[in-house]
Amino acid sequence: MNAAADVRAGAARSLDALRARLREGLAIPAHPLALTAARRLDERRQRALGRYYLDAGAGGLAVGVHTTQFAIRDVGLYEPVLRIAADTARQWPRSGPAPLLIAGVCGATDAAVREARVARELGYDAALLSVAALKGHDDGAIVEHCRAVGEVIPLVGFYLQPAVGGLELGVDFWRRFTALDSVVAIKVAPFNRYRTLDVVRGVVAAGAEDRVVLYTGNDDHIVLDLVTPFTAMRDGAPVTLRFRGGLLGHWSVWTKSAVALLERCKAAVAQQQAGGGVDAELLALDSRVTDCNAAFFDVAHAFHGCIAGCHEVLRRQGLLEGTWCLDPNEGLSPGQAAEIDRVLKQHADLADDAFVAANRDRWLG
Repeated sequence: MNAAADVRAGAARSLDALRARLREGLAIPAHPLALTAARRLDERRQRALGRYYLDAGAGGLAVGVHTTQFAIRDVGLYEPVLRIAADTARQWPRSGPAPLLIAGVCGATDAAVREARVARELGYDAALLSVAALKGHDDGAIVEHCRAVGEVIPLVGFYLQPAVGGLELGVDFWRRFTALDSVVAIKVAPFNRYRTLDVVRGVVAAGAEDRVVLYTGNDDHIVLDLVTPFTAMRDGAPVTLRFRGGLLGHWSVWTKSAVALLERCKAAVAQQQAGGGVDAELLALDSRVTDCNAAFFDVAHAFHGCIAGCHEVLRRQGLLEGTWCLDPNEGLSPGQAAEIDRVLKQHADLADDAFVAANRDRWLG
C-alpha cells in the first residue's frame, strides 16, 4: 500500500470511529455565548457553561452554531469561543470517553472552508454545516459547497428551521448530500414532520442508513423523534431508521435532565426491539418538553427570543449574568419571561436546578 492509500485508509477508519461514537446516542448541547453587560465575551462564564455540560454527562459540545449566535463571526469571536470550549473539554476532569467537539460552520464556500480549517486545527471532530448562506443556489451547487468543506473535516448536515434562516431542502438534496463520503450525521431540525421525513427518505434513497447517523434537533418533538422508528421505502421494501441522540439548543438548559431523558429513550428503544412497548408516561413527556420549549424558544413570537430565552433559564440558575445577545435588538419578547415562569412552575421536575446549585461555584471558579 502506497502513502496516499495509507492516508485514505486511515481517514476511513477515523470516520468509522466517529460514526460509531455518534451511533451510541449522545446528548450534545448547542453551546450558548456568555456576554457581559457591555456585550463582550465573558470568558469565565463561557468556561463555566462548558464545565456544566461536561459534568451533566453531555457526550459532546456543539460550538459556533445558531445557539452560540452566528454573529460571533462579525465580531472576531469565532476562534476564541471555539478555543475556550476545546480547552475546557480537554482540561476539565471527567470519566469516560472524551467529548465530541462539533463546530458550527457557515457562510459562502471560501469562508466555510476557512472556518473548517480553524475547527480542525483546534481539534474539533466534525463540522455542523449550515448552508443558509447559499440561498438561491440549486441543489448541485449546495452539494459541491458541502463537498469542499468535507475535504477539510467530517460533516454533520444541518436542516436549520426556515423560521430562523434555514433553507427548505428536499429529498433529492438529502440523497445527494448523504452520498458524500465525508458525511457522518445529520442534525434534523426543521421543526416540521414533513421535512423530517424528507431527510429520512433522502438517506434511504442514498443507501446511507448504515453510515449516516440521525440526530434530532426538532426541539418541538424531542421525545417522539428519539423513540419512534422512521420508515421509508426503497425498491419496494421498507427501510427503518432511528434517531440516535440529540444536538439541541433546548439541551443547553436543564442538561442533566436532558441526559437522563435520552438514556430513558434509549432504554425504551431497546425494550421495543425486544418486543415490548413504550411506556405511556414517557410518550406523554413529549408534550411537556415541547411546552417548555415553546417558552424557551419564544414560539409565540416566531422564535424571536429563542436565544435570549435559553439565556434567561441559565441566568436564573446563576450560570449567566444576563440575557444579552450580540445584537441589541435580540432579547426576551413581551410576555416571554412570564411563560418561562409558568413552565418552571408546572414542569419543575424536568429542571436540574439542584444539580446546578450544588456545582455552580466550582464551575465558575
